[in-house]
Amino acid sequence: MCLILFSYAMQPGYRLILAANRDEFYDRPTLPLAAWQDAPDIYGGRDLRGKGTWLGISRCGRIAALTNYRDPTAQKPEAPSRGLLVSRFLEGSESPHNYLEELQKSGHHYNGFNLLVGNLTELCYYSNRDAETKILEPGIYGLSNHLLNTNWPKIIKGKEHLIKVLSRQDRWESEELFRLLSDRVVPPDDQLPDTGVELQWERILSPLFITSSIYGTRSSTVLLIKNSGEVIFEERTFEPNPPTDATGQSCLERFKIEPNC
Repeated sequence: MCLILFSYAMQPGYRLILAANRDEFYDRPTLPLAAWQDAPDIYGGRDLRGKGTWLGISRCGRIAALTNYRDPTAQKPEAPSRGLLVSRFLEGSESPHNYLEELQKSGHHYNGFNLLVGNLTELCYYSNRDAETKILEPGIYGLSNHLLNTNWPKIIKGKEHLIKVLSRQDRWESEELFRLLSDRVVPPDDQLPDTGVELQWERILSPLFITSSIYGTRSSTVLLIKNSGEVIFEERTFEPNPPTDATGQSCLERFKIEPNC
């Protein structure tokens, strides 16, 4: 996943409000959001090549999400799948902080990543390009292919729009978050980050919603966790170069967290 915008413990009635885009090569085989056949208490999409996932939640309230850290000069072709870091947390029982502290010992084996993990009591962040586990305070956050809250145009714009949507308190709707994620506006060249790819690819990768002939936004997701424990998890998947007004194939899961499961 390449864009995660979220409000943590800030909005009345909600523990977490998360809007995310997963960007990937179109030929990478994927299963859409569903309860996993081999672990039916876990909900999320599945990467059929690496066998992991990019975003998921369990009925116990364990949540994890991943973005890649873009650094083409430091790619390890034989590195293990980063998506397994999400799956292992969802399937495990360690606290978020302890899981990430333990991961620091082996994080260097992976290509660059950012990882969010949480449960009903804490939400934590770790990047193997930063080497520090952070317990997150209530706030509005943005994460793409650099460190948390890096001031890339898509993060600045995404957070501003998220704050605007949520400022209406209980009058906002999930559809407004999907609309936010569909933004395809390319920033001016002088605002683009320099991540080591060619300028044309910096342009392609810079909008919130990415399109190209081989790579782009494969799915948009809204995940809402209410203080009551109710979870609303909706994913919309897209074909290559969808029309601007396309809504995508939708999958929706709703359930109540079972803290003692």
